Amino acid sequence: MQRGLIIKSISGEYKVITDDRQEFICKPRGLFRYKESTPKVGDIVDFDPKKRVILRIHPRRNELDRPIIANLDKVFLTFSVREPDLNLNLLDRLLSIVEYNDIGVVIVFTKLDLLADKAEILPIKEYYERIGYTVYTSGFGLPYDEIKAEVDGNVCCFAGQSGVGKSTLLNFFDHTLNLKTGEISEALGRGRHTTRHTELLSVGTGWVADTPGFGNVDFPFDDLLTLSHSFVEFFEESPNCKFRLCLHLDEPGCKVRELAEAGEILWTRYQNYRGFAEEMKEKQKNKY
Repeated sequence: MQRGLIIKSISGEYKVITDDRQEFICKPRGLFRYKESTPKVGDIVDFDPKKRVILRIHPRRNELDRPIIANLDKVFLTFSVREPDLNLNLLDRLLSIVEYNDIGVVIVFTKLDLLADKAEILPIKEYYERIGYTVYTSGFGLPYDEIKAEVDGNVCCFAGQSGVGKSTLLNFFDHTLNLKTGEISEALGRGRHTTRHTELLSVGTGWVADTPGFGNVDFPFDDLLTLSHSFVEFFEESPNCKFRLCLHLDEPGCKVRELAEAGEILWTRYQNYRGFAEEMKEKQKNKY
């Protein structure tokens, strides 16, 4: 029995790599199907190198369903500012989900060269930096060495809309990857999917997953308090609210709402939070 890391999943088979860089194509034993447990890219597994069978999945530190990956150290949330236009609603949704899973976050805004006024993105960039996130921008020179250093020693994932430049960034890290890049459909205003499976790619001393693009994801939790805690600046300000379990919606004495109305909290982010809360309320209603 050997131990390895799953670096690719496609059509029910898994590529496993060992510490000494040997690669094996394996299938999971039937027990996983019986237990409704499916291996994911990023899993640490024990496997039989002769039978090419995965025998055990080690406990996961975290996992995501879209993209399907486990044991991440960082997620690079990659969003273009044009073609397609910047989608702050999806960014805040993904930030909430990643925070809930206790994964580090790096935000990358791409295609700034397509903006008529480059300064329009600066207040948004500065706000997300102020609440604790590392933010990089591309379009007129991207510090690729700095971003590559973020990957070293970590298992990372690039996630975001299709057509924002995730594969292009990875190709800058290593031109031998030759990942496909897609054109934007002008009629739809969104990218065509160019990545068909999840795979960990060796970059420097770390791993990066090139994953299929996506347009929407569901929250992995169903209570509003957890949602509020996944907005980092809301959680930090919550002790200053009048009520200990304030949800920052319509409660009197809510410090978070007060700061949003004063412009200290990004208004679009607060409005996105309220929209997510309504979405979760509707979901709870439909359960009964």
